[in-house]
Amino acid sequence: MSYQVLARKLRPANFDALVGQEHVVRALTHALEAGRVHHAYLFTGTRGVGKTTIARVLAKCLNCEQGVSAKPCGTCGICREIAEGRFVDLIEVDAASRTKVDDTRDLLDNVQYLPARGRYKVYLIDEVHMLSAASFNALLKTLEEPPEHVKFLLATTDPKKVPITVLSRCLQFQLKNLLPERIASYLADVLTTEEIGFDTESLDLIARAGRGSMRDALSILDQAIAFCGGTLTADAVGEMLGTIERRELESLLEALANADGAALMAAADDLAERAADFREVLAALLSVLHEMAVVQVVPERDRGSESMVSRFAERFDAQTLQLLYQIVLLGVRDLVLAPDPRTGFEMTLLRALAFQPAGADTDGAPTAGAPPTGAR
Repeated sequence: MSYQVLARKLRPANFDALVGQEHVVRALTHALEAGRVHHAYLFTGTRGVGKTTIARVLAKCLNCEQGVSAKPCGTCGICREIAEGRFVDLIEVDAASRTKVDDTRDLLDNVQYLPARGRYKVYLIDEVHMLSAASFNALLKTLEEPPEHVKFLLATTDPKKVPITVLSRCLQFQLKNLLPERIASYLADVLTTEEIGFDTESLDLIARAGRGSMRDALSILDQAIAFCGGTLTADAVGEMLGTIERRELESLLEALANADGAALMAAADDLAERAADFREVLAALLSVLHEMAVVQVVPERDRGSESMVSRFAERFDAQTLQLLYQIVLLGVRDLVLAPDPRTGFEMTLLRALAFQPAGADTDGAPTAGAPPTGAR
């Protein structure tokens, strides 16, 4: 049997298996239980957050042989056919490849006919914003007053491109990006089930790389499993993603905490020798400074006393962190204006060193105003 990628293998089969989007699940569950299912729904959100999955589960709920329910059985013929993508009364349309009005008219010609097997004929139109203006106009009348046996489920990543006349005829649900912590927790469960070893930091890297998309995170996890060939480690995953290693950021933060100009320039030299992308280094530094600031305000977000974030969160006060963040943020903006990226990067670090406020907790380091040690 051929290998099935995790994103497909782990696609939720019911609402209980869905990660996140509780506000959507709750509304749809109440509608199903009360018999108040709308004739048209629009699911919006970034890629990989569950738009199509929720639509398919809703199609199961409406057509399950056990009756309309928020908990489809998953074992009847119709539930299995929907899961396998071969249910005749679930018509999935990729609007990105069928944008013409003739395609839409062909689709609507069959709306009047009763479903062949199920209780409802469900039209799932993905990336609906890609339809042409003429296609939207052709869809309007049917979308407003469809036959009782028809339900429309629309999905899009760009609702601003959907005409207001269409939006007004649908119940719209905005799906949220998933928090990195939520993604990392789910990935840990997946790897435990798959009997693959991992460390927490490696999953944090994958979760952040997913940028709120569970599907993207699972695709990256597939890549990481192949790359590591066994236990997932932060160093290996970081190398695969091309991210800046934490120990390199640690060298920069240690030098800033100690107001050690020589160490700071040595860390910059090491990065230059590796041909590092200085914009990526500054972006990674911004991410760590943000994590440190969050841990200072919300200690329960701390991932452990031994982590780099928690250790440096104790060595910088809140004011210093805010100032460092703004300096690095401006450094990213001004990098293109520097004579060369390395010069802009080094000047950003030296600015951060020079403008640390007096009284900052720098673990015994010289206070602001005193010359940094080893400055050149």
